[in-house]
Amino acid sequence: MHDDDLDYTSGVAAFTAKHFSRAMQLLSPLAAAGNADAQHRLAIMLQNGLGVVANLEAAHRWMRAAAEQGHALAQHGMGFMYLEGEGVAQDGAEAARWFRLAAEQGLAGSQTTLAMMYEEGRGVAQDLDEARRWYRAAGFEEKAE
Repeated sequence: MHDDDLDYTSGVAAFTAKHFSRAMQLLSPLAAAGNADAQHRLAIMLQNGLGVVANLEAAHRWMRAAAEQGHALAQHGMGFMYLEGEGVAQDGAEAARWFRLAAEQGLAGSQTTLAMMYEEGRGVAQDLDEARRWYRAAGFEEKAE
């Protein structure tokens, strides 16, 4: 097994076991080398102050790096950062863009959030047909009726 693979496996195991300082130590070099999952996990730790002092700007940078590589959970995370204005200026249209990218990859949480945004006209023009389409994609049949 290559050292990077071993560090990744060990870093994910540390993250899962909530040994966040160790996870940060193992995953940081991999994130810097472009590993999208490592970038996403660093963003989560930085966003929530897990094993490190919370740093929303750094969390946003790592979340964006992973999201731009097509990491669905990171795209979902970007959506929430823009929806809530966490580490970035609040921007509903930008939130919808990121949620749509994750929703198109089949992430049910993003599909549901995007549906609610269309239902409420939040960040997008209100469109009940589009809301119903995303609710159905997420497995809900009776929403936005």
